[in-house]
Amino acid sequence: MLRLSSVFVVLIVLISAFLTCAALGQNTPSSATVTCSFDADRELTADYQKISFNLKKPMLGDEIPYGKAWAPGGKPLTLFTNSNVEIGGKMLPVGAYTMFVLPTPKRWTLIISKSTDLTGRYDEHQDLVRVAMESGEVPMPEPQFSASFAHVAPNQCSLRLVMAKSGNWVTFERK
Repeated sequence: MLRLSSVFVVLIVLISAFLTCAALGQNTPSSATVTCSFDADRELTADYQKISFNLKKPMLGDEIPYGKAWAPGGKPLTLFTNSNVEIGGKMLPVGAYTMFVLPTPKRWTLIISKSTDLTGRYDEHQDLVRVAMESGEVPMPEPQFSASFAHVAPNQCSLRLVMAKSGNWVTFERK
């Protein structure tokens, strides 16, 4: 009887460990992935953390300070490209990168880092390129930080970042 109880306990522990690993391996509800396909074999993919906030409470300039690199949700956006792309006059070879946002009252800057550290810690010495983003006001305030890609021309995709009334975008071009 004692041996059967021991086997049962070990079995329960193994099942619990398996379920925990399976849960950790899936995307959390707060993460999202967006993709821009240049063609059947070449694409850009960005992963980011969806964060929600109260539209009645100002976030930018308050909880999210102006002029400081920001990782939405405490984690930088990640960028994966399987094709060489150009952004802001700088060539990005095939690879993985992290992206941070530097918000100011009038315009955001996208920082692409060669670091792949996902802790949210920003190191300016790892900057590959800083690109001033085009900015504007969206017609309907968004209660969640979101990212998307849009084709703007052949071999060009615009990364669009929206938060509250602020819409910001920058173009990647496949080379």
